[in-house]
Amino acid sequence: MKLFYFLSFCLLGFSGCSSDETTTPTVTEKMYYPPLTGTTWETQSMTSLGWNQNAVQPLKDYLIQKNTKSFIILVNGRIVMEEYFNGHDANSVWYWASAGKTLTATLTGIAQQEGKLNINHKVSTYLGTGWTSETAAKEDLITCKHLLSMSSGLDDEYNADLVDPANLIYKADAGTRWAYDNVYVKLQDVVTEATGQTWNTYFNTKLRDKIGMSTNGFWVNTNDGLRIYWSNTRSMARFGLLALNKGKWNGEQILNETFFNEATSTSQNINLGYGYLWWLNGKASYHLPGSQLQFNGSIIPSGPNDMFMALGKNDQKIYVVPSKKMVVIRMGDAADKVNLALSDFDDVLWQKINALFP
Repeated sequence: MKLFYFLSFCLLGFSGCSSDETTTPTVTEKMYYPPLTGTTWETQSMTSLGWNQNAVQPLKDYLIQKNTKSFIILVNGRIVMEEYFNGHDANSVWYWASAGKTLTATLTGIAQQEGKLNINHKVSTYLGTGWTSETAAKEDLITCKHLLSMSSGLDDEYNADLVDPANLIYKADAGTRWAYDNVYVKLQDVVTEATGQTWNTYFNTKLRDKIGMSTNGFWVNTNDGLRIYWSNTRSMARFGLLALNKGKWNGEQILNETFFNEATSTSQNINLGYGYLWWLNGKASYHLPGSQLQFNGSIIPSGPNDMFMALGKNDQKIYVVPSKKMVVIRMGDAADKVNLALSDFDDVLWQKINALFP
């Protein structure tokens, strides 16, 4: 339950479906992938799923109350619910914040499968020495996998948002401490150096265009050295659908399944609820951003145990639930404008979603 407060700091019904062109599938069990271009996206009715339509309005009321701009539920790739609020629509773009970390993990995996890099190699293999303020011996301990798993050992308390060498300071040996910080962004530099392509070019050709994410998406460079992705909500849903299918899109393996399975499994033995820049529900314990405490139980108690998640600042969400063949997307402003010591937004949201199911 305590996750929701800490995540606020991270660089972290059915009648509303607004597909411009939709068709009703005849075989609902088969996975559907929307075309790479155009606005066609098949829908699935709640009635055909046997869902409780009386639970739709309470869910919508909660989303509106909690400053939501857009919300999508996919089942087997088809839109079951698509809602926009507060002037937001299907063409509006919004930031992913730290939910976009999973884009970086995916691009890193693609570069590895192409033989451009190896996540077990030290970061300095690609960036050269002196990319931190550590001694050469300590810096050499940090591999790309440590950046993927948030276990670099770099200080997360002193100017943790900044990723220039002066602010990447030794705290512990790599692999011995889990701490949520922004040093993961150095993986984008690793991919750039390893592939010989700009980050934007590699992202667009290897991921965005492969799954039909809208070309109106873009990366914004921030003053503290980060890149934040902005897109429409359906582009986020497309990425969630790729994740639901373990890196495969309509028969093409965009990201190999071995890497994807690693990315969505516990990546180290400190924070069981963290993979490669993905959060994992249903584990025996978890750690939180900004804390070295261990909390027992699942991150989102009301959420499915097999759910994995991309979580970003101000409650940008991608929830992927393999057991239900479901993807849930939420974009918007912070659920609670006044950040209290505890926030139950995710847990209550999943209580509302669960009420839909028979």
